[in-house]
Amino acid sequence: MKGLRQAEILHIIQENDIETQDQLLEELEARGLKSTQATISRDIKELHLIKELTAQGAYRYAVSERKTSLNIANRLHTIFKESVTTFEAAQNIVVIKTMPGLASAACSALDGMKLPDMVGSLAGDDTALLIMRSSETAESLCEEIKRMLDKG
Repeated sequence: MKGLRQAEILHIIQENDIETQDQLLEELEARGLKSTQATISRDIKELHLIKELTAQGAYRYAVSERKTSLNIANRLHTIFKESVTTFEAAQNIVVIKTMPGLASAACSALDGMKLPDMVGSLAGDDTALLIMRSSETAESLCEEIKRMLDKG
């Protein structure tokens, strides 16, 4: 459940300007996920979320730039462990199959990490396509995902 909730949190902050934990709780509840303030606070810390200034002068939650590119295993382990069912490289594309409704959250998390070898991503309901710069970088990402999922 934690992985599903954290995946949804990443999806929510990607789609909306969320200023407070209360707003985040409301969004989760609207999507059928009940939680507490203490749990949300822990999730924010584990996901390395920060508040950034928007163009309108308000603050919103975002993924910290400092932690994004080097921290794949730590940040995505829980999300992937509970949502990814299969993954495979096909040339320079990585195809990730997830439980229904979670492909967008997985893509959102990866997009937020600004991986230097990922050109872009596309998500459906249960399938995510990650376009990598080369076949080698696609295979490398698959190896990292495998290590992440094997950690238990």
